Amino acid sequence: MSGVAGVAARQLAIEAVDRIMSKGAYANIVLAPMLDRSDLDERDRGLVTELVYGTVRNRRACDWLVDRFLYDQVELPVRAALEVGAYQLVFLRQPPHAAVSSTVGAVPKKVRGLVNAVLRRVADDVADGPVDWPDLGTELSYPDWLLQLFIDEHGTDDAVASLRKMNEPPTVTVRADGYVQNEGSQLVTTAVGVSPGDRVLDVCAAPGGKATAMAATGAWVVGADRRRSRCRLVAANAADLGSDVAVVVADGTAPPFRPGGFDKVLVDAPCSGLGTLRRRADARWRVEPETADRLARLQLDLVVASLPMVRDAGEIVYSVCTVTRAETIGVADALTALEPSLEPLPVSLPWRPWGTGGLVLPHDHDTDGMAVFRWRVHR
Repeated sequence: MSGVAGVAARQLAIEAVDRIMSKGAYANIVLAPMLDRSDLDERDRGLVTELVYGTVRNRRACDWLVDRFLYDQVELPVRAALEVGAYQLVFLRQPPHAAVSSTVGAVPKKVRGLVNAVLRRVADDVADGPVDWPDLGTELSYPDWLLQLFIDEHGTDDAVASLRKMNEPPTVTVRADGYVQNEGSQLVTTAVGVSPGDRVLDVCAAPGGKATAMAATGAWVVGADRRRSRCRLVAANAADLGSDVAVVVADGTAPPFRPGGFDKVLVDAPCSGLGTLRRRADARWRVEPETADRLARLQLDLVVASLPMVRDAGEIVYSVCTVTRAETIGVADALTALEPSLEPLPVSLPWRPWGTGGLVLPHDHDTDGMAVFRWRVHR
């Protein structure tokens, strides 16, 4: 990488981090167009992606690293540059001469002295040995409430292992049909257990990964979603795969389908997404403590509304890409209290037992964190 290219890559990374952290842009939306407009080659584009996602994930840790050597407030773009520089030095272990000089070259001249001085201090500090973090939340770079939630619900060992795993770049898994889908989501599809000829309703189908996978088994699948734009995404993915999925714009809390018309119904509900923080770099800073409880009410409404769509002795499956008790066991227990005739069905390995269902934590199988529950419906 030339010096010019290295500076340009860091300029783009700093701009993206600033837009995400100070202007509220979403990392997965803002970065791709910025890269497309750049003249960077594939190697530099990869570096920018690593710098942006890594810095945003580790924002709390990076801020602590630089704040020790700052004596006044700095403008937000300068803070973004310092965060990117600290991430390179501490998490990527890049040589100080490369990380510092290229980051300094990427900022306006009037702040180069400041950026250089602070990053040199950070480099000198970490050269003396491992970082002496002030607390676990700073080291892992999560809000304190989120760290405590994981510890309370999963124990310290599993909580720390899960949170560390979600600080790593996500693995990319490609199905046999060419569709990119996390293995955790694929485990959910397997748990639904559709067979050729089954009539299946996917209530919250976008972007279509689970619907197309179920259709590939020979099942007849209806993929529904409440927003037309998301239904277009399901239809486009199905068309790309040559998958026979009937796409319907429908509100899952008031599904417009014939009662008893489906052998199996999957409710892969909107959730806090706390099992997907590897892929959603900025989500840990957006999710609020009350989010899980708020969404649990919607999740229960969706499952209750979907029950009439299942034929007698058919099955309903509830899944979420999160690991909070409120959105998993809490929803399942509330459902069975309302509908005591539901028969819980087992969820086998590789799922951990979790209430009457199953759970996968991110470090279990290097996947997203997921939960799934299955019931047989008796009229």
